Amino acid sequence: MGQNIPGHAQITLRWTPLSEPCVVRLLHPRDRPGRCTVAEKLYDERVDTPPDAEGYERGLGSRQIQMIAIGGAIGTGLFLGAGTAISRSGPSLILSYAVAGLVIFVIMRALGELLTYRPVSGSFAEYAREFLGPFAGYVTGWTYWLFWVVTGMAETTAAAVYVRFWAPGIPQWASALTFLVLLYAANLISVKLFGEIEFWFSMVKVTAIIGMILIGVGVLTLGFSKAGDTASLGHLWQDGGFFPEGIGSTVMTLQIVMFAYLGVELVGVTAGESENPEKTLPRAINTLPWRIMLFYIGALVVILSLVPWTEFRPGVSPFVAAFGKIGIPAAAGIINFVVLTAALSSCNSGMYSTGRMLRDLALRGQAPGRLTRLNSRRTPAFAITVSCLLMGIGVVLNGVVPARAFEYITSVATVCGLWTWAMILISQIRYRRAWRAGHLPPPTFKAPGGTWVSGAALAFLAVVVVLIALDRDNRISLFVFPVWALLLVGGYQVLKRRDPQAVLGAAPDGAPASAGNAPTGNTLDGNALDGNVDAR
Repeated sequence: MGQNIPGHAQITLRWTPLSEPCVVRLLHPRDRPGRCTVAEKLYDERVDTPPDAEGYERGLGSRQIQMIAIGGAIGTGLFLGAGTAISRSGPSLILSYAVAGLVIFVIMRALGELLTYRPVSGSFAEYAREFLGPFAGYVTGWTYWLFWVVTGMAETTAAAVYVRFWAPGIPQWASALTFLVLLYAANLISVKLFGEIEFWFSMVKVTAIIGMILIGVGVLTLGFSKAGDTASLGHLWQDGGFFPEGIGSTVMTLQIVMFAYLGVELVGVTAGESENPEKTLPRAINTLPWRIMLFYIGALVVILSLVPWTEFRPGVSPFVAAFGKIGIPAAAGIINFVVLTAALSSCNSGMYSTGRMLRDLALRGQAPGRLTRLNSRRTPAFAITVSCLLMGIGVVLNGVVPARAFEYITSVATVCGLWTWAMILISQIRYRRAWRAGHLPPPTFKAPGGTWVSGAALAFLAVVVVLIALDRDNRISLFVFPVWALLLVGGYQVLKRRDPQAVLGAAPDGAPASAGNAPTGNTLDGNALDGNVDAR
């Protein structure tokens, strides 16, 4: 069928059975017929297939999604890393967490807009592929996979160290191996079991923080325990004021604070296995501000009111310091259990997300085809196995290679997280432009403020990169990431020679199509929004 539109090129549609791949051609009117330009691209068709066409079981209910969203925002960065940040900036760290939390909310609302438009387990990689091109999807998918692999290495090693608090005689490798095997088995059994384990891991973290807040409020109002005589909200502005180390030190802590939020985007990967993603995911994202207010801002206000900021030390959990001040017996043991849970939760999430991301890459021909396999319980068993083996190798290497060398490897995770967040924001901006141009359906879960708010969040992430470069303890990540980028570019060039269709990110024959709400799914490339659409 065809239609002429004044001032535009002719739109021609030729339909063939849905089993055949679709080729989308976008030509600007000024281009000569048959001439291939930068606007002409070949991408996979996204037909109106149900979201479960990826083959996964939709086994994650609202209860589990809500708790995964909560737990994803609470990690060892709060329980352990906050001690270092407090020693650098004092009470003004509260402001840093509030500002960073606002940016994270903007990122998550942008992700929510994309998730309700097209809920798929490939998540950010799929959106980058659709709106920014196949190379962006390729880089984002592999980068997010690397983020969770190196995070899993570090967290499994950390969990083994925490076990030695109670049992110093157990070899570190034995504890790490035990945790890896148990979590690996759980992820293979079913997505429901993953969700249930993550639910209870998150429950431990939430209970610890709420318990700390309630006890702290009791000390501040009723004055019980030995901390009651000195506890006061005045600690927030006394001892040098709210900015005791200056505003510059507060700004520098932003890069520490942002990485405490890493993992909050995990809820996006669950979209392909949520029972009702159009309802549960927006609900989970909308509760994010309250979670930040309670678990970060609330906890820090209470802790800094119980203990003057000058008494906190780098590397020492502020929760241990606060519990010890109150006089709670076995405070160190309690917090050690909580951070052990947080580490295992992170490793569990890593196995889940790496399996899904690796399979999505394989479905697009950008990873070995065997990684597309699902087991009888509809989990990506082969992809999870490969990721788990790499995590295990990392744990072994951590025991034999120099500590600094392993630190270089894991440091790349920080920039990987920033890349993922940036891709979410840019993809959402491009989606908005396509929607306004009439090429895609309107969002059902609009991000507030439009594209300019997303642009401001992108600028904030750029500032964080600058802060990392200025911090001698963390700038190594900026040197390691280009090495990873070179490896990706090299891999992409190999793909171009071996399988041009894989470079385009098209699903290979026999692979399930990506889910979509729109009848067609062109990759939108700048001005190439109107022209000749040739679907065959």
